[in-house]
Amino acid sequence: MTRGKHRLRFLSPALLLLVALFPYAGAATAHHSAAMFDDQHRISLSGTVRVFQWTNPHCYVQLLVKNSKGVEEEWSLEMAGPMYLYNLGFRPSTLKPGDRLTVKIAPLRNGSKGGLLVEAVTAQGRKLGINKL
Repeated sequence: MTRGKHRLRFLSPALLLLVALFPYAGAATAHHSAAMFDDQHRISLSGTVRVFQWTNPHCYVQLLVKNSKGVEEEWSLEMAGPMYLYNLGFRPSTLKPGDRLTVKIAPLRNGSKGGLLVEAVTAQGRKLGINKL
């Protein structure tokens, strides 16, 4: 067997694996895009926690906020993943339904009621960990 044929045998399985995994490369990196959030603007909201979702890959706060007419609207606030939040001092029990919260968010670009939670302060004045955008 010549040396060139030996290399081809070795490269073929590796090349096949690379080609097979290529379609998934975009999905792996796309997950971490923050393009949906307007990082040039901040919105301040005050409301009541409906639920704190401690889930992978991101945690969420569903916040009930009264609009200018006094009608409650639900905002979906994305946070970092549980491991990151844990290192900032969050625990699954940090926020409970009924807790009052004042937040700053990077709003969704499409105008929907949601955004990336950037800063949060409890009714007692306790600052919670910050997402860096």
